[in-house]
Amino acid sequence: MEIFSVRSSQSLLFKNSHNNAKSSKTSDIEIDTGPAVQPGFRVDDITASGGPDFTAVSPGELRSYARQSFDSGELDQDTFAAISEPLPMHAIDAQGNLLDLRGVTDGTAFNFRDYYENQLQIAKSLGDTDGEKTLKSIVDFIST
Repeated sequence: MEIFSVRSSQSLLFKNSHNNAKSSKTSDIEIDTGPAVQPGFRVDDITASGGPDFTAVSPGELRSYARQSFDSGELDQDTFAAISEPLPMHAIDAQGNLLDLRGVTDGTAFNFRDYYENQLQIAKSLGDTDGEKTLKSIVDFIST
């Protein structure tokens, strides 16, 4: 004799029932799929130089490109993790100017090439060897 749980047997009865037609309560409900969703940033979206334009790319697109590069083995885990981190609210450029990054969202184009090059120069001037190593790998990735 087989023993099924109540939940399991109800589930099986429901699946095997020929009376699984739509209920009159839900037959008039339509599901709105919304506007067509644009596909994510792909490696195919490149400039003539062979890579995306990192002077005008959104943080979401940068993460997507980095993820694809990480998955294909072109990018190491530490560099991918650093690129995936959100931007700070404020940063300092190499000339000592305060940058307000609060307006940069996942859909906002941003110049990541200049940002990471400035951060690399700052890390070098401070003698931060770990930060310098990570930022150098990011700049190398963005420059290719």
